Amino acid sequence: MTGADVEHVGGLELESEFEHQPVPASHRKSTPAVAAVWFGFPMILTCAVFGGVITALLGFRQGLLAIVLGNVVLMLYVGALSYLSGESGLNFALVAGRVFGRYGYTLASGFLATIVVGWFAFQTGLTGLTVNQSFGWNEKLVTLLAGILFIAITFIGIRALSVLGMVAAPLFLVVAAVALWLISRTGGLGDVWNYPGVSGGAAATSIGAAVTLVVATFADSGTMTGDFTRWSRNGRAAVLASSSAFPVANLVAFLVGAVIVASGAISDPQVNGGNFLPVFATGHGWLLSALALVFIVVNLGSVCTHCLYNGAVGWSHILGSRMRLLTVVLGIVGTVAALAGVWSLFLDWLNILGVFVPPIGAVILTDYALRRPAVPEEPSGVRWTAFAGWAVGALAAGIVHFQAPQYVEVLVGMLAAALTYAVLVLATGRSGHRARPGARVPEPGSSRA
Repeated sequence: MTGADVEHVGGLELESEFEHQPVPASHRKSTPAVAAVWFGFPMILTCAVFGGVITALLGFRQGLLAIVLGNVVLMLYVGALSYLSGESGLNFALVAGRVFGRYGYTLASGFLATIVVGWFAFQTGLTGLTVNQSFGWNEKLVTLLAGILFIAITFIGIRALSVLGMVAAPLFLVVAAVALWLISRTGGLGDVWNYPGVSGGAAATSIGAAVTLVVATFADSGTMTGDFTRWSRNGRAAVLASSSAFPVANLVAFLVGAVIVASGAISDPQVNGGNFLPVFATGHGWLLSALALVFIVVNLGSVCTHCLYNGAVGWSHILGSRMRLLTVVLGIVGTVAALAGVWSLFLDWLNILGVFVPPIGAVILTDYALRRPAVPEEPSGVRWTAFAGWAVGALAAGIVHFQAPQYVEVLVGMLAAALTYAVLVLATGRSGHRARPGARVPEPGSSRA
């Protein structure tokens, strides 16, 4: 690697993360390597919990339908955004710069980069709490050590996320299989298909609301998928890599939680969901207890590192800095928030904000559809048409969220954003500007590279 392709940190020589430019072809990675980054991200206990909550409220069959539909939406949405970055090598901030403007993108990118740092804080705090509840260890100390570990892994870069994914996903499958085996020994898997739910089925919630929950779980990092899939060889490879997460890994995690709740093994399932950790964490010998401890750290660590990576890549481009420096800064901020206990206040806000994220991706995809195959000109400072599309989409999603949650609010928001943006762009006649023949097309933010 040349000097421009590496970063020297102390005695370490680390690969450049290309925060301010497309990933060059020489540094693109194999499809399995990129897929490992995504595959290990959604196959987590959190998704099993949500899968169990949906099943408890809807019953198994309707819960299964909602889970499948939500994953189809994620597959199409994240896959399309992944294709763009796989073809171009651009991270989310660079893609957003071409749509929202070279100054305007800072709002869209900064919004998402801040949300994912909130998720890092939440999951780091949850790591300490879970270990404390399972083993009685000091919650604050575990949270601090977990935060330091997660920062260190993220600091290494995309290679570390790939390796972590190769460990996290198989470990989830092993632990889930053990939990299901323990449940089956008591005959708990006999009539899963006919499980009616805690309130007699669909009366407790709607399929539309459940689909929204599935999509909102990964709305933020799913929109920022370019941070991961820009490393793919091309657009097709990027789609294959993201499909390892949606529908495969995410569907597996949700279904594990659904089956465990439908087996009757979880007390108060509408609250606890498919949290299968208590099934094997205690009372089955030291080996399973040790496995449970490793599982907690690796599983929640997978979420934390991916979210911190998204946040660091986004903010490093906005600030004209480096991903690794922002990893340390944002990681410290998130860990302090976790230690202070404020992480427990984040969940409702993060879920609500997640509803307003998909319209951003819808505007980006619509822009690509309208402008292709035109070569983009240097973006203006702020593209108000893109912000208008996002605002209308977010408003529509918010209205449905608070007034008609039985409908799929994320789809409403995406459709409203796409239609608004398309109408405005076509009305102003700016759907397909081309650069002058032979003109150099600068990357948004290239002056900071």
